[in-house]
Amino acid sequence: MRLSNTTQLIARKPAPLNQFTRFFRSLNIDWPLFVGLLLILALGLVVLYSAVGENLRLWLSQIGRLGVALMAMLFFAHLSPELMRRWTPWGFLLGCILLVLVLTTGEVIQGARRWLDLGVRFQPSEIMKLAVPMMAAWYLHDRQIPPRIGQFLLLCLIIIVPTVLIAQQPDLGTALLIAASGFIVIVLAGLPIRFLIVLGILAVPGSLLLWKFMQDYQKQRVLTLLNPDSDPLGAGYNIIQSKIAIGSGGTFGKGWTNGSQSHLEFLPERDTDFIFAVMGEELGLLGALALLGLYVFVIGRGLYIAIQAHDTYSRLLAGSISLTFFVYVFVNTAMVTGIVPVVGIPLPLVSFGGTSMVTLMAGFGILMSIHSNRKLLPH
Repeated sequence: MRLSNTTQLIARKPAPLNQFTRFFRSLNIDWPLFVGLLLILALGLVVLYSAVGENLRLWLSQIGRLGVALMAMLFFAHLSPELMRRWTPWGFLLGCILLVLVLTTGEVIQGARRWLDLGVRFQPSEIMKLAVPMMAAWYLHDRQIPPRIGQFLLLCLIIIVPTVLIAQQPDLGTALLIAASGFIVIVLAGLPIRFLIVLGILAVPGSLLLWKFMQDYQKQRVLTLLNPDSDPLGAGYNIIQSKIAIGSGGTFGKGWTNGSQSHLEFLPERDTDFIFAVMGEELGLLGALALLGLYVFVIGRGLYIAIQAHDTYSRLLAGSISLTFFVYVFVNTAMVTGIVPVVGIPLPLVSFGGTSMVTLMAGFGILMSIHSNRKLLPH
């Protein structure tokens, strides 16, 4: 029996559900990861509104930065890992050139030369948060794993050059984090245990050498960690007020926008470095655990994507991005609770600011690209 023309048109018309499915797939978004990120961003905006003193203008400006970060995520999600791998050396070289320009022509703000104005003011060190692990993964892509001693030394050089340039700004916290992102790639590549033992032994004289080149204020931060009560109104003030804020929140917190330490301005840098203390005071232990739980989910999803990756470059890069994100979270939360020295690292995706958020979301876009371009193994 022949179908009528109307029946044939209906049969050929794609179902709306299929259209939506194709559209969402075309975005190359990993939805479990994306939902986890959205929940972190939403919780962060809630806390940030209180942290900026309920200033609607500042809060809306952060939403604008969030929009830019989401566009960066979508952009990198549409780039294939192969294309990114081909362009990695050029991106690394460009980042190093920008770091040199910062030291020669960069803007000095609060005694540090970290910003570059090329029509848009930005921190080139943020570029290296992705460029360094990408370059390390690029180098190891078609080489023997675990790396031999010569390859290991060359990888160290790739990591040390931008690390030293950033430390000269001075920005020791960011420099150490970028060094960690590159070193994570080496560890994931199967660094022999004997190398780790040697590095552990060298860490002792290395730390003494680092102490010699540290600025006075950086040394003071380390000494303050050991005994914050030695200068409660000076160097130890920040960490003492942070711990008071977190401790006073108890289990359920004082309530949203009801934090006394933050709203009475006892807590410094409450919308950036110490925003986790604001959350602990207003939302309590349960609010802090909810945020940490979301962080764990996002990190776990990133590691799952790394395991599913089909080549060495993608696998090492995805693992480094995920574990480096863990390092950022750990350093900030440990900093505000007095476990590590104050290093000026913002709480990822929560603290006020745009440059760091754009870099982080671009990294998650890379994770989504790696997952959407994976090759499924036959059963």
